[in-house]
Amino acid sequence: MAKTKAAPPPPSGDINIVSLADALSTRYLSYALSTIMARSLPDVRDGLKPVHRRLLYAMRQLHLDPGSGFKKSARVVGDVMGKFHPHGDSSIYDAMVRLAQDFAQRYPMVDGQGNFGNIDGDNPAAMRYTEARLTEVAALMLEGINEDAVDFRPTYDGEGSEPLVLPGTFPNLLANGAQGIAVGMATSIPPHNIGEICDAALHLIKAPNASIATLVKHIKGPDFPTGGILVEDPEAILEAYKTGRGSFRVRAKWIKEELKGGTWQAVITEIPYQVPKSRLIEKIADLLQQKKLPLLDDVHDESTTDVRIVLEPKSRNVDPDHLMEQLFRQTDLEIRFPLNMNVLGADQTPRVMSLAEVLRAYLDHRREVLLRRSRFRLADIERRLEVLGGLLIAYLNIDEVIRIIRREDDPKAKMIKKWELTEVQADAILNMKLKALRKLEEIEIRKENDDLTAERKTLKGLLKDEDRQWERVGAEIAEMKKRFGPKTPLGKRRTDLGTVPADVEIPMEAMVEREAVTVVSSAKGWVRALKGHVAADDEIKFKEGDRPRFHLQAETTDKLIVFGTNGRFYTIGIDKLPGGRGYGEPLKLMIDLGEQDPVGMFVYKPGRKLIVASTAGRGFVVPEDEVIAQTRAGKQVLNLTEGEEATAYAFVEEGHDHVAVVGTNRKLLLFPLSELPEMTRGRGVILQKYKDGGLSDVKSFRLKEGLSWRSGDRSRTETGLKDWLGQRAQAGRLPPQGFPRSNKF
Repeated sequence: MAKTKAAPPPPSGDINIVSLADALSTRYLSYALSTIMARSLPDVRDGLKPVHRRLLYAMRQLHLDPGSGFKKSARVVGDVMGKFHPHGDSSIYDAMVRLAQDFAQRYPMVDGQGNFGNIDGDNPAAMRYTEARLTEVAALMLEGINEDAVDFRPTYDGEGSEPLVLPGTFPNLLANGAQGIAVGMATSIPPHNIGEICDAALHLIKAPNASIATLVKHIKGPDFPTGGILVEDPEAILEAYKTGRGSFRVRAKWIKEELKGGTWQAVITEIPYQVPKSRLIEKIADLLQQKKLPLLDDVHDESTTDVRIVLEPKSRNVDPDHLMEQLFRQTDLEIRFPLNMNVLGADQTPRVMSLAEVLRAYLDHRREVLLRRSRFRLADIERRLEVLGGLLIAYLNIDEVIRIIRREDDPKAKMIKKWELTEVQADAILNMKLKALRKLEEIEIRKENDDLTAERKTLKGLLKDEDRQWERVGAEIAEMKKRFGPKTPLGKRRTDLGTVPADVEIPMEAMVEREAVTVVSSAKGWVRALKGHVAADDEIKFKEGDRPRFHLQAETTDKLIVFGTNGRFYTIGIDKLPGGRGYGEPLKLMIDLGEQDPVGMFVYKPGRKLIVASTAGRGFVVPEDEVIAQTRAGKQVLNLTEGEEATAYAFVEEGHDHVAVVGTNRKLLLFPLSELPEMTRGRGVILQKYKDGGLSDVKSFRLKEGLSWRSGDRSRTETGLKDWLGQRAQAGRLPPQGFPRSNKF
């Protein structure tokens, strides 16, 4: 018998019993905070996430200033990963690449050399092949970082230090925007124009309580690096900047190019932000293949350094606005870019800020940096003036200084005692070089002392006067606008400010590719659309026990009108009918016909008129435009009483002047068309009186040409109609010999 294995001894040390829920919540909270604080949300002061901040700082340490040479990107990534950011090199390089892409960053911070990707969405070259250095914008972000402008903290390994935030002279958060997804929150800030940001910031300095509406007069909306047209409603823009949440509607920019022979083509020159061009063209081509863009014939890319997507219409008669409206609705040629100004405040608390709060946070940071740099400079001046004071004493007593140095055992102590010097001054005198004893050097030291004294006075005044501080901040912003403002190639606004486009009504025929079809409906109500114009005597299969009833030749852009025995008209787009491979689908699944049957179906023709009639022999003329229904339920046109049904209709063609009606009692009556009223809805007037039965059929015709009817496979026309002519509401008489026994025309 096997021995039972002894249980392992309990672990040594203290054991804390914690519920699984508490342990998970604590650890997940730590993860969430780490994601929010150290990865996904930018700081409102410099607009940077930690990885971007570390990249710029590492590049400064490598002396990759705008005017210096380039270094391999792998060197930069290695320094960032080894010193500051202990994560994967691919994520660091991806962040660096984005800072260098002029189609991703409105104001790039990395000056890249080599393949850094393109607007098509192609990947950049490996980091060992590309080189980089800082741009002037990035240099502005780092300006004053060695002058105690910001706080530092130890790096992850404790061997160095890194800045908590950059001095950020450049308003990067609004200028370049930011996107990020954290845990339970996200941020999405579009880029803006630096000139407009500077104008708004300067206005906020002058009027600290300025309203959002006033600021929006300066910042009119996003300014995307890829251009496009902003077509958002101004009220929606204002509301978005007030709340920090909203979206902006952006469209591609296009032009119409005239070609030979009256033809034309549409050329897209700018596409919305963050839309890969290659994927956009693939989407258009896919829709084209699926025949969802009937107005478009072809699309091809002729882009070089500039975007040029050529769209060829089906014909020169296509309306360019209709073509582009189809593309705007179905592709990313129009997008909505979200606004969610969720950022880390100066206290490192995440929250959604309004435009005014973001600008105020930037200005407060700039003032704080100014004060810190001023204090640092003031301390530096004090130290230098102390040294200069000692040197001036030495020049006034140069012979005595030389004697003390040559003869005294402890010249430093002797000089301190004799002239009441500080140790710093004494060391400066002892460390003077012989060539500094010339008269010219003394003059330069006196001038430097005077200049530094004046600067110290200015700095002390600045530190005491808040108005002067804001004046200095405003001067820095004004200078920045001059360097990168709208008069410069980089600062010129790229996204045009358009108006909200009016809703373009695209006709149905413009939305559907025009193809010839034949609509076939069986006696049991199964309907389908066969490709091409098929003759009625061609072999068309039906279900067993079924037979043909309606046969219409039409096009896919047409509308099918169905007239029901309930007096209602129904409208179906012929492109919506099932194809001709099977037996079709029941008509009652497409419209709410209920238990009623169709009296007839025909292709809609604008401007035409109809005569509609009931079994009670009542009817009227109705414009065909008035019978179009907008819903499945149809449109009631012919009102009926109990026991009545709609039974007949007829087209009133141009030149028709008489109406022929025939009853089930086989009585025929002809009367002038002018006796029938034109209505849009109602019971109508009496067409013919009956003792027994009711109305069988109705027809309009031109009296001079005679009355025609079909008899079997042949058509017959009767011109001697005097005996049947009368007035509306008479009984009529038996028709001419040869009239169909069905009592139908």
